[in-house]
Amino acid sequence: MLADGAQAIRRRHVERFREPDLQGRLLHRLTVGNLVIDHETVRRSFPEGVGEVDVVCLYEIENGKIVKAWFKMGEKRLSAG
Repeated sequence: MLADGAQAIRRRHVERFREPDLQGRLLHRLTVGNLVIDHETVRRSFPEGVGEVDVVCLYEIENGKIVKAWFKMGEKRLSAG
């Protein structure tokens, strides 16, 4: 488990959003009942350099709030140059 609870998630995201090259792009969203599935491409700074990674995000929603979230990252692709 990477983060458990709102405070732990907040700490992870504050650090991540400091990346100068961070940019997400939603490619597709599917909603089935109380589940939302997103396919995103995320541009970010890796230790080896700037690149992209595909991410599948699965959110479970209750009373209009995310109660559980799962993420599966694909292989990173470093930018040429």
